[in-house]
This record gives sequence, structure tokens and C-alpha cells, in this order.
Amino acid sequence: MKLNLVLLGSASVMALAGLSGAASAQHAVSGLVTDANGAPLPGAQVRVRELGLTTSTNRQGQFTFLSVPSGETRIEVNYLGLPTAELALDVQPVERNFITFTLAADAADRIVITGSILDGQARALNQQRTNRATTNIVSADAIGRFPDENIAEALQRVPGFGIERDQGEGRYVNLRGAPAEFTQISVDGVSIAAVDPGTRAVDLDTIPSDVVNAIEVSKTLLPNQDADSIAGAVNLVTRSPFDRRGFRLNAQGGISYNEYGGTNDRRASFVVSNTFGENETMGALFSASYSQTDRRVDNFESIWDLVTRPEGDEIFAVVETEIKDYDTRRERMAFTGALEFRPDDQTTFFLRGTASRFEDDELRNLLYIEYEAGSLQPGATNTTATWANARLEKELRRRIVRNDVFTLAAGGEHDFGTVELDYSLSFNRSEQTYPQRNQLNYRSTIRPTISYDYTNRDLPFVSLFETGEHLNLAAFGFRENTFRGTDTVMDEWSGRVNLSGDGALFGTRARHQAGLSFRLRDGSSDEFRFRDRRGSTAALTPALADIISNRPSQNFDYNLGFKIDDQLAQAYWRSVANISTEDAVLRVPQSVEADYSVEENIYGAYAMTELDYGATTVIAGLRVEHTDFSSTAFRLNTTTETATPVSNSRDYTNWFPNLTVRHEFSDNLIGRAALTRAIARPNYPDVVARISVGDTPPLTVNRGNPELRPTLSNNFDAGLEYYLRPLGLLAVNVFYKDLENYEFTLRTPGEFEGEQATFIQAENAPDGFIRGLELTWQQTFDFLPGMLGNIGVFGNYTWTDSEMNIGRTIGGRSVFPLPGHSDYAYNLAVFYETDRFNARLSYNNRGDYLNALDAEDGRKDLYWEGREQLDFTASFDVTDRLGVFFEAKNLTDTPGVRYFGDRSRVYEYEKFGYTMFFGLRFNY
Repeated sequence: MKLNLVLLGSASVMALAGLSGAASAQHAVSGLVTDANGAPLPGAQVRVRELGLTTSTNRQGQFTFLSVPSGETRIEVNYLGLPTAELALDVQPVERNFITFTLAADAADRIVITGSILDGQARALNQQRTNRATTNIVSADAIGRFPDENIAEALQRVPGFGIERDQGEGRYVNLRGAPAEFTQISVDGVSIAAVDPGTRAVDLDTIPSDVVNAIEVSKTLLPNQDADSIAGAVNLVTRSPFDRRGFRLNAQGGISYNEYGGTNDRRASFVVSNTFGENETMGALFSASYSQTDRRVDNFESIWDLVTRPEGDEIFAVVETEIKDYDTRRERMAFTGALEFRPDDQTTFFLRGTASRFEDDELRNLLYIEYEAGSLQPGATNTTATWANARLEKELRRRIVRNDVFTLAAGGEHDFGTVELDYSLSFNRSEQTYPQRNQLNYRSTIRPTISYDYTNRDLPFVSLFETGEHLNLAAFGFRENTFRGTDTVMDEWSGRVNLSGDGALFGTRARHQAGLSFRLRDGSSDEFRFRDRRGSTAALTPALADIISNRPSQNFDYNLGFKIDDQLAQAYWRSVANISTEDAVLRVPQSVEADYSVEENIYGAYAMTELDYGATTVIAGLRVEHTDFSSTAFRLNTTTETATPVSNSRDYTNWFPNLTVRHEFSDNLIGRAALTRAIARPNYPDVVARISVGDTPPLTVNRGNPELRPTLSNNFDAGLEYYLRPLGLLAVNVFYKDLENYEFTLRTPGEFEGEQATFIQAENAPDGFIRGLELTWQQTFDFLPGMLGNIGVFGNYTWTDSEMNIGRTIGGRSVFPLPGHSDYAYNLAVFYETDRFNARLSYNNRGDYLNALDAEDGRKDLYWEGREQLDFTASFDVTDRLGVFFEAKNLTDTPGVRYFGDRSRVYEYEKFGYTMFFGLRFNY
């Protein structure tokens, strides 16, 4: 059933009308809330009870009331984990009244320990409690207490999140069971474009976790936020020099031991900041982070398909197997910088920038068994088979992929007493390049008969490893060289301006806000592929036996022989690279069909009003976004091998009404409900006018769909949050997302230029939904006696259900699951903390989820198996400035598993072992 938007439309009219309310001629009151050490306390609730005024402190612990009458008034500050404070202020008819609160308690009663697990938890819970919409906050302290190297892995601890991994490491996030493209990612409010040309989902393994000050997750949007966040929006907040005034230096570093390969990881980072001037009006900050991981991965992959037995019936059989021996090195570098000028309490100017680089250097020795190149023998079953004349190949691939994300933002904030103005101009560049992507392939003249038995579905028996034909190096001859890469660049200029002020509407106090924004994106993707199979190149190619090293190549218990010597292969590639890549004949003509360029300009405007009815806050508003889109792709004439540009363009306007209600049943019991609307624009390769034809049979045609429409979602969210004293939370949230025009990829048979082909094209499903439930529990057990009072728990559970209805029946189905959807995900952590020591044991589990859809046959849908992981962290402060820490990751040694339709048909089985990390922290 579609959600009724009539109420939302009415709310929008109310918001627009509210802008005419006049602000009362009263006086501004500002203040600062800090702890006993002078650290600002964000999210503190600030009240003037007799006037019904409530606000909260920002990240620097500051708050402002624009309209307070003259005379004495009492201001109350409430912060979870510290005692409530109340002070009297004589409000004068001056431009600005200022007051400072310092929240402290006796050591015996102290709950929040600065820089600890509890400190981070307190900061997060206080901000979450006072936010108007449904949010989750993750503080830097909390991130640092988990062994999470990148932002994706940090988010897996947040209610509602599951992560998609690559070689055991988090890359994409699925929020509330939605595809990764449904979550917008930004840095300090600057939207980030994806580096991967095939998706709008942002690779979060590019950004290390130790460069952020906090992660803000908005699960319900307000009109002043960009609308392209159906699942939610993630904002990475970098540090500010005014987070703590004066000189600050924080540094950490360490080294690990990795179970697989006995290798080591290295990691180091630092943050330095200072505030200057007589009144500390200028601030500067710089941070840097570097990590390097050297890990070995064991990987076994099998392609399953329906084949006809000699007996005449169909069974599932393995038609290809790839056994991969990886040596990997991953490097992350990140830098952040900030300059801020605050000439007075009412004015801020800022310049902020971030740069992140992720480089994945992968050396892969591969043994390839092509069963279907031979013939299936009688007696095969769904788990056992014998193939005669199978084909064997050995290959070395060296692939380096580099992701770069750069953001720069400048702007200002002004408080004019009756109104507030903020504005910004920003730039983002997201880029993916392949400095090297070379493959050297040898094919054996031996065509053995091979039997397999998949009774052990993860590590099957393969007779080749008993007969050993793959170890006969003399039988392998040069097959081909390939040189390929893809360069993708996305640039976006964006700007926004917001104006807000106090007024009145319907006889009650109101805060009105309106704004304008633009996002101008220009991107291109250029793919190039060269394949060299010439006899002249073969004559230059050394025999396989001449470039084999003495290093054993072992994958699980499978003996692959010896690794190809990387240095000899590199020297060979350098010797033939120019011969191959300068010869245009060797460029695979179809690679030009993957190239495209796009321009996407999004213009937005909104108005909203916040009404306070005592304990109830109602926010009503309307946002409108207009999208101009154009693209250019290329169509190849296979006869003349000339490429012709093909362009398309379109524009559309979408309206996003919004109604958000927050009610305080008490100081500690908060209820929220929201009716919102959001959008997910199509992935670029899916909507550009392109036709990309595979260069090897069977023929595959990837086709863009210029008629593809954006996905729209009408959302309902509701929840209750009970904040436990002194520090904790019990929460329940429900959500329902009613999807229109959900984008999915369809494979259909057909004919292309006289040949049978499989067409792959994105289409819109008319209907779909995502619904779910989130439960959260955080608590400290300070009420228990003795050492038991130092224990705390953190847990959350998310259940989701989803489907899309494509409006017709294909392969016997008209209703399909959504990619990225898991039925459940949950976290459970237990921590122990004293003044100098803390430890945390954390467990994460996610259910199976769909990775790729086969619309023709559900038995071929590709799934990731659900994955569990147990981690442990501990730290000890040797002095007030120096600490040591320890991290143990993946103690369960959980594999990564993908399978086709049923767990018995394993496509990929991968293991990477546990990691033990030791390090030092220094604070000044």
C-alpha cells in the first residue's frame, strides 16, 4: 500500500506559511558547556523552562537562544553521564548575553571518564538524544575502541548496518537492508561521488577511520538535507581546532601479526592543532594517517551451471574452477586540514580539506580448470562429476588499483541576533585509476580427465591434485598477454546557503529556515583493453619453467606447484608493453563501448518550520530538487572498427514533503515519528545510451537504458528511546519504505546482429518495499558492587524484510529480493573500564544477503553467506600522556563464502585468518 502523502503536503504548506512569522524583539543568549578539563560537551540539553525554550550544544559545546526577554532567568543544562547544572542569568538589553557551564562531579560519583569508552558513549548518546530526527552518532573515542581500520568497518557496529567485504575487509555499507547505493556519504557535509564507475555506492575502505572526529548517521531526513538518501545519510565529521582550544597533539602507531602468511601490518596517525591570538580567534589543525597491510588470502572459486548429462537429464555441475594464490598489499593515506577564524561568538569562517588514497596492490597466481572445454562423462550427480579433456591454464596477474577522494570546503556562519546565516562552497574529486593491470597466461597441451567431489562443499576433492598434470611445466605454452585499465574521474562543485530565525506561527514559538543549494557533477570513465596473442610476442615470451620461482604456491591444501617469479614477469611485461599497447590493432575494439561521460546538475530549495508545543516538537517542510542530466557513450561499428558518439539528456523535478515529530514523554523518554520522501538516481552506466558487446562467445550485450527513472521512496519511521541513568539507552525503531521504480538488472536472451546473445540491461520495477525493526541496548552497571560496577554492555539487533515486484513473470518469478538485504544483523559487546584500563569484547553477525540476481533462474542467484566475527581490544594508560593498546581481529577465523542459490553450490570460499595488533598512543 502506498503511503498517504496528503499529510505531508499539508505540512509543507504550513512550513512555507511559517516563514512570514515575525521574530520577537528580544535578546540573544549564548553559552558554552564544558567538562572539568575544559573539553566541550556536544549534545548537552539546554533549557529555559519558564519560557519553554530548549536547544542543544553543537560540536564545540556552544548554544544560542535568539529571543530571551530582559530580566533574570534560569538556564538548566542536562548531560547524560554528568550531574545537571542550573545557573541564573540577568539578561541585559545588549547585543549578546554569554554564560559558561562547567559540568563536573566528585571522583567517587564520576561516570564519564575523559577519553574513554564511556566518554565516547556519553558524547554520542547526548547528541542522539537532542537531535530532532532519528540519528546515530559514533564518536572518535568509540571508533578507536574497536579494531576497525576503515569507515565501513566502523559503521558495522551501528544499529541497522551490514557491510560488504572484499578479502575480509569492509568496503560498502547496507543500511536497513537497502542496497549500498541508497546511502549518501559526505565529509563535513560535502557529498562524495563513488570512485567505481559501475555504481553510485561509495567505497568506504578508501577512508581510514582514524581521521574523523565523529560519524553522524541520519536515518530520517529533514528538508535541509539532500534527498538522495533513501536508506539514510552518513556524514563523516573531521576534527576542528576548536574542539579543544590551545595546543593539542595526539599520535598513535603500531604493528600487527597476521595468521595467514605470518606477515605484518603497520599503522600510524597523528593530529596536531592549536588556537592563536589574544582571544584565541584563529585555529589551525592538521592530521595524517598511514596504514599498510600485507596479507595472504586463500581463495577457491567454482562456476556452477545447468548442464545436460549424457543420460539426457539436467543437473547442476561445476563448469570452471579458479584456485587463486594471493599476495596482497594495501596502503591507505589520508590527510585533513582546517583553518577557522572566529572573530567573535557570532561569526565563524572556515576552510577545510581532506585527501584520502587507497591503493590495492594484488599479485595473483592462478590455476584455471575449464571443465566445460571437455565433455561430461556418464554418472554425474549434483555433487560429483568426471570431465574428459578438461583444459588447464596458469596465469599471473599484477593489478594495482588506486582510489583517491579529495574534498575542499569554505564557508561561514553568522548570528545576527534575530536571524542566522550559513553558507558554503565546496569541491569533491573522486578518482579511480589502474597504474598496472597486466596478465600473463599459459595454456597446457595436456587435456586430462578430472573428477571432482563437492561432498565437502567448501574444499572439494579434485583428482587433478593427485594426478598432477598441472605440475608439468613443459606442457604449458604462451597463451596471451593482456594490458587493461579504467580511469574514472568524478568532479563535483556544490554550494548551499541557509537562513533561519525565530518567529511565531499559530500562536506558538517557531523557528523558520529556508535555503538554496546546487551540485554540479562532471564525470568520465575511460576503459582500455589490449590483448596480445601474436606469434611474434610468443617468441619473446620465456617458457613457464624459466620464470617459475622456488616459492611454493599453496592454496588451502591444494598444491599448485611454485609461484611465478614476480620480478621476472615484471621485466617481461616492461619489454613487451610498448609492442602491445602502441599497436592499435591489439586494442580490444569493444573496450571503447565501456567509455562514457556524464554531466549531472542538481538544484535544490527548501523551507521548513519547527514548532514547539511544550514537550512536542513538530517540523514540517518541503524540499524540491531539479535534475539536469546528459551523457555521451560510444557505439562501435565492428566492420569499420570506428566508434560513433551517442548522446542522451533528460531533466526532471521531484518534490520531497516532510513531517517530523519529536515528543519528550519525560527527560529520558523520547518518541519520534517521521513521514519523508527520498530519491536514488540511476547508476551512470545503466542510464547512458551505450551498447557494450563482449568480445568472446557466448555473446553478451550490456545495454544502457536512457528511459531508466530514479527510484523514489515514501518513508515512515517511528521509535521510542529511553535514556538510562547515569549512562545508557533502550531503543526500538520501526521503519517502512515504499519504493517506486526500483532499479534492477535483467538478463534476457535475444538476437544481436544476427547472433544469439544475452542482453543485460537495467530496468525499473514498479513496486517494492523495505520494512524492519531495530532494537538497541546500551548500559553501564555502575550500580553493581565492586569491580562489577566497571562493566558495561552495548548491543543492537536489526530485522528487515524487502522485495520488489517487477510487474511481469520471468523465470517463474515476479517478486524478487533486494540485493544487499539481510534478514538480520546484530552486535553485542561487553566492556570493562577503570580510570587507566579498558577492554572490549565485541561480536558482530550478519545474515545471508543477495549479491547478484539471475532473473531467469532463481537457483543461480548469487548470495553472500552471513558472516560472524569476534574481536577484542584493550588499552592501558601508562601515564596521563602515554598509553598502550592491543587489538585482536577475526578471532573466529570466519571465511567469506558466496554461493549460487543453495549453500551446497559454493562459488567462492575465502579465508584470511586472524590479526593481532600492538600499538602506542600519545596525547599532549
